[in-house]
Amino acid sequence: MVVEMGYAQAWDLQARVPWRPISVGEARERDAAGLPYVVVYRAAGREAPLEVRLVSWRDHYVGLWVYDAQGRRTYDLDMRLLDDPARLLHRYTVGWNYTGPEMAESDEACPRITVELFPDGRGRRTEEPQGKGGGSYVTVPRVRDDERWTDRPAFGEWPLLSAQVHGLTEPPVFEITEAADDSSGIAPATCWSPPRPAQPGPIAELFRPGARVTDGYHPEMTVVEPRRIGPLRVPSGLLAVSGPDSDDGNGPHITVPVPPGEYVLEEARARHTYHCEWKGSQVTRTDTMAVRVLLSDTPAATWEMAFRPDDDPRLLRENGIFGFDTDGATGCFADAGAWEPLLALFEKGLIQGDPNLDPDVYEDINDSMYLLRTRDHASGGELAAFATTGDGTYPVWVGRCEAGEVVGVVVLVEGMPELLPESGATTVA
Repeated sequence: MVVEMGYAQAWDLQARVPWRPISVGEARERDAAGLPYVVVYRAAGREAPLEVRLVSWRDHYVGLWVYDAQGRRTYDLDMRLLDDPARLLHRYTVGWNYTGPEMAESDEACPRITVELFPDGRGRRTEEPQGKGGGSYVTVPRVRDDERWTDRPAFGEWPLLSAQVHGLTEPPVFEITEAADDSSGIAPATCWSPPRPAQPGPIAELFRPGARVTDGYHPEMTVVEPRRIGPLRVPSGLLAVSGPDSDDGNGPHITVPVPPGEYVLEEARARHTYHCEWKGSQVTRTDTMAVRVLLSDTPAATWEMAFRPDDDPRLLRENGIFGFDTDGATGCFADAGAWEPLLALFEKGLIQGDPNLDPDVYEDINDSMYLLRTRDHASGGELAAFATTGDGTYPVWVGRCEAGEVVGVVVLVEGMPELLPESGATTVA
């Protein structure tokens, strides 16, 4: 069977067409430079492609989308180039099993199987026989090493990985096709782009009174003055950000080096008005959106996600995060040098409810997302626990000034809001 191969800078997911077709020579140059490009495999007489390969070596990524005759993706393979330049990790796969030709691509009700694999041998297989929301079965996948990893072929020597899916019994004969480039301007928003980890968003604006934001649920929220809770003492010079309820005995989840000292604890708050069905009227309330340790009044020039020592950002998928874990909707800022005694006080007070704790080492905080403060007499280090809006993993954002020094450490207690235009601002079409 003859399979046509065409190269392009990108693939339009919605239109199912390549964007800016390129020659083999240009594709080879982009491959060597690590720049993104795609390869489209087609069969004569079939409108939908057989598969589309998406490559961006600078992002350590190779993707594969397999299409059925209706033009729906039936398989998505995410491969990552890690430390060994000769092989690729099968990081993530999802296969959709459409129940009929009328079911739309990626329909929420479509049965699917998702597999996540990690280089250290861990993994997770999730089967959803009735689609999203219909229940799932989570197991540990049993995969051989050659199923976890794939040898990295040289440019132009990739096989048709979906040959068996399409019922091809003989090796295909590849024929290069070069289409004219009739595209212009920037790529449409519907084009594929390499996966990026979650971005910091408008963190500084959450602490700027008057800024307008939306959390996706409330159309407009106005930031009010941050609430200051009191100091946090970090004499060791190592700030811990962790889930105190998910301690695994290996210390705090994330640590950030800071100058030894005493710093301000703050809450970012936003006010919004909504119709309360229970009261039958408009209600105004103020919600906490983020908590932070403020080290300096110098504005942050950049924000970065903090990682644990074993976190590998090359494994993150689109909008993926690393952070601290919590099973009890609780996080904390603490002096990492006194982590164990501070954590013991947290457990005695909040978990065990010990009524005999010395108020000099344990303080309840009322009417705040901050719950309590514990203090280690021996070192002077402190821990301040705060509530999140649920269990899970929360990223930690570190703000740095132009000189590269840490000026703030922030945790959003829910999702990242979106900044709205300033009041009275106009948008030019």
